[in-house]
Amino acid sequence: MKGLAAAFLLPLLLLGPPPVGAQSDAASGSSIAVPTHVEAQDTPNDGGSSITIKWSPAPGVARYRIERAEGTGEYEEIDSAVGSAIRYKDENAEDGKSYRYRIVAISSSDEETASEPSNAVVSSAQWFNTYYGGMAIAIVLFVATVVWFVRRARRGENLYVRKIAGLEAVEEAVGRATEMGRAILYVPGTGYISDISTVASLNVLGEVAKKTAQYGTKLTVPVRDPVVFTVAREIVKGAYTAAGTPDTYDPASVHFLTENALAYAGAVSGQIVRDRPAANFFLGNFAAESLILAENGAATGAIQIAGTDATTQLPFFIVSCDYTLIGEELYAASAYLSREPLMLGALKGEDWGKVFFMVLLVVGTIIALVTGFDFRRVLSTTGY
Repeated sequence: MKGLAAAFLLPLLLLGPPPVGAQSDAASGSSIAVPTHVEAQDTPNDGGSSITIKWSPAPGVARYRIERAEGTGEYEEIDSAVGSAIRYKDENAEDGKSYRYRIVAISSSDEETASEPSNAVVSSAQWFNTYYGGMAIAIVLFVATVVWFVRRARRGENLYVRKIAGLEAVEEAVGRATEMGRAILYVPGTGYISDISTVASLNVLGEVAKKTAQYGTKLTVPVRDPVVFTVAREIVKGAYTAAGTPDTYDPASVHFLTENALAYAGAVSGQIVRDRPAANFFLGNFAAESLILAENGAATGAIQIAGTDATTQLPFFIVSCDYTLIGEELYAASAYLSREPLMLGALKGEDWGKVFFMVLLVVGTIIALVTGFDFRRVLSTTGY
């Protein structure tokens, strides 16, 4: 019997003792394994105070416990992760200090196995985020394009800008009001100074005010917002000064009504009915009051030029006004009217920038359809 037992045990002795992890798993009846390949690195392209830890998944793990040691100190728990996790970002690291990490695998029966310590790593901030290198190149190209067009405009070159009917009619509207001896009503929208459309409208107001100053036409600018009121008054005053007729400027031509949008629309409508201006300009940010203003103006027979980037209000302006600036036509209006080199160069640069990105979209779409290249996966891995 002893010889028979030795014959069975001999192969086991020749194979050597089982691995420690497997032995503990066999003794406990658990299938939990030790997390391996634990690596720590300073999180790239960040502002510091962050370290990323990666490890190979271990089977039979319910959750992980993340432990950290500063220098050669003791390990302390800093957080936990689900059993399917393979990385963790420690965002509470202090720049300049050395840290080591250990991943503790915990089974559903609360058995634990700890990994080997990771390499020591120090967190630091990076000067540049290389994920956005493509964006940086695009910005540089865009700025260079704008500068190039600005230089061309300052040299006196005639940069082509397609005709916009509503802006071509500005001269006609001012001339008609001058011939009829009636005023021009300019409504800079019901938005605030923080709205891009309001800023664009105020730029156009300056050009319209220059023309009314040259022709001696009365200008009326009712305003809803106190800040817009202050800016509009200074713009009109500056326009009259630039036209060489500062003595004809009337401070009452720009006046504040009320901050309530519907009350403002009612007050402006009353002015339209009483004063019957020859031309009405509705340019800027508008909401539900757009139809009230446009319909009252149309009832008096005035020439009406409107423009807004609020797509929900465009239909009302289109059916009630003679000319309507749609979307970005409002933003281009000031450059179109003034032909100022800086504005004109920026307008042309923006247009060529749009063409460039449209070409990229078309080319990328064709490549994705023909080759099946997954741009979304590439962009997600590069941080976009």
